[in-house]
Formats: sequence, C-alpha cells, structure tokens
Amino acid sequence: MSHVFPTYARWNLEIKEAKGSIAIDQNGKSYLDFISGIAVCNLGHADTDVKQAVQDQLDKVWHVSNLFQSSLQEEVAEILTANSCGDAVFFCNSGAEANEAAIKLARKHTGKSKIVTFKQSFHGRTFAAMSATGQAKIHEGFGPLLPEFEYLPFNDIETLQQLTGDGYAAIMLEIIQGEGGVVPAEALFLEKIKETCKRLGALLIIDEVQTGIGRTGMPFAYQHHHLEPDIITAAKGLGSGFPVGAMIGKKELIPSFQPGSHGTTFGGNPLAMAAAKATLAKIFQSEFLEAVKEKSEQLTEKLQAALSDSPVVHELRGMGLMIGMQLDREAAPIITELRTNGLLALSAGPNVIRLLPPLTVTDDEINKAAEILESTIKQAAAAASH
Repeated sequence: MSHVFPTYARWNLEIKEAKGSIAIDQNGKSYLDFISGIAVCNLGHADTDVKQAVQDQLDKVWHVSNLFQSSLQEEVAEILTANSCGDAVFFCNSGAEANEAAIKLARKHTGKSKIVTFKQSFHGRTFAAMSATGQAKIHEGFGPLLPEFEYLPFNDIETLQQLTGDGYAAIMLEIIQGEGGVVPAEALFLEKIKETCKRLGALLIIDEVQTGIGRTGMPFAYQHHHLEPDIITAAKGLGSGFPVGAMIGKKELIPSFQPGSHGTTFGGNPLAMAAAKATLAKIFQSEFLEAVKEKSEQLTEKLQAALSDSPVVHELRGMGLMIGMQLDREAAPIITELRTNGLLALSAGPNVIRLLPPLTVTDDEINKAAEILESTIKQAAAAASH
C-alpha cells in the first residue's frame, strides 16, 4: 500500500526529468508540458538563473526564521511593490496561505466580517480559503464552513448591485477563474466591482495566484483593467517551483498588521526568496512580458485556425498564456489522448481543457502543441460520429 494519503487522482505517470517546456517520464518518453506545474514553472523547468541563485544561497544560509532581518525579503518585496499598486508584502508558502492572510487583514483593518466571493471561484483548501471558494464539491464533508462568506454569480452585475449593508469587509475575486473553467471577468463587471467596494466601504482583494507573475502578459492580470486593488495575492509562478506565496497590500493597511497579527515559520525563507528574486528579475522585464503577449497571439491564432470548424470545441477563452477550451463533452478522455500523443494539458472543470505553457515556450513548441491538439480532437470527433 501507499503511505501517502490519496488526496490526488494521480495519473499513472511520473516525471523523472524536465527542462524548459519538455518533461520526461519514468519510461523515457518526452512530453511537451502545457501544464507547467499548474502555472508554477513560468520560466520553464530548471531555469538556469533560478538554479544558480538557489545554489549560491545554499552556500550561505538556508533558514533562520522571521526573528531576524532579511535583506532578501526586502529586495523581493521591493520588486513586487514596484510592479503593482501595493506598498507592503507578507511572505508565506502558498496561494491558500496568501488568501488566508488577505482575509485576516481585510477583517482586521475594516472591523467588519462579511466577504463577498463568487460562484465557481477557487481560493484554496485551508479553512477560510475553502470557505471563500464558491464550489460545493470543495466544501463537501467539511461543514459547517465559516458563515460570513457570500457567493454571487460571476459576471452578474445585477446581483452585485443588490448588495447592501455596512458589514462587508471585502470583495474577493480572480480576474480569470482558473479552476472554475478559465472564465475571464468582464470589463464592465470589474468596473461595477470597484464601484460596489466604494459604496460598501469594502476592500478589493484580487486573487492572482494563478494569473499573476506574467501569466497574462502583465505582471498581474488586474493591470489589464482600470483597477487598483487594496490587496493582491500571489504564489504559484513566484518561485519557479519553490514554495512561495505573497500577500501585497496598500500602505493604508500596514498599521493593521503589526507584530503578533500574523506569522509563519517558513514564509520568506532565504532559499525561496533567492528563487523568487531570480524569477521576477526575468519575468518582470518589459521585453519578456511583450514576448508573452506575442506568444499568446500566436497560440490563439493557431488554435483558432486548427479548431474553428471543430464540433467538439465550442469556445476558446482566456488571456495571455492561460487558455481554456470549452468542449461539448467530458475533457478527461481527450486529455488522456493528448498525453498519449505527447502533450500534457489539464482540465478546468468537467468540460474544459486548460493550457498553461511555460512563458518561455518557443514558436516551434506552440506549433507542435497546436498540431497535437488538432489531430487529437479530430480523432475524438471522428470516434464520436461512429
């Protein structure tokens, strides 16, 4: 028997080696990796600059705790705030932890307790983050949840405008619902979110755990819109595979998080900070982000050309290198066939294929992925017609 709790429906596949956009399994088979560790390896696997930064740090200090000053934390925080509307950073280890910190800060700063989130959202699996998540399947078996979360329909302006009262600490949302189907927030909806926060005296929390760190062609996805969130959460791509999370907040919130308000043993660990600093030094370059936008256009155009006539694919949506393909059927069998054909992709709900290639993916790799997707989906359509 396995001595690991079976909390994941794992594929019968182990990645033994990976470099760039290529992953190699236990049998030596190579795959084009369009999962990137679920939007984590934004620089591809085993980036040489990140590797060197971590190796250099290994020779200095691994861990001392947050009892001590940390120039590395200051340097990474300075990069994050320079590339966002935030002014201060709390470092942790994951997206769920970053969202927990955001929820605590919003409640403490406002003195209010209600938080609005959205149906089909995903904010993590720790208790407050799970309670914030608008998916019943994530809640199943863990009730009663924290009671002060309200789930509204995503992109529904009318329901949003019906919110009244003075007990709201925050509105919390993803710019693109990742786990909920790669569904982007509409521009007008985001305008109304901003207005509603002002009307209710609530903070705006943007969960950028999956969309942040260059994934959409900007440092953060909210920057495609006229938004200035009070709190931003980030993780996944921040450390290129090292566990790093960050909650970024405006200066007005700093007095609400003082010694004893919140804490973590490992958050801001020197090895993680070395990885984050090296990662951000590359991704937040304007030339790099422009290249992400160009690659996004190339991938989208290739997919549209290959699949526009397909009866299987109903819609392509997303932003940057975060793309969802809405199907007319279950995604899982097609994802299995893609794997057989050498492309790693994942689902986002039962009927959506999600593509999250490394931001360093090459033109040839984009073309190859589009070819594999086209042939695999054509096979699926042909099989269904017999």
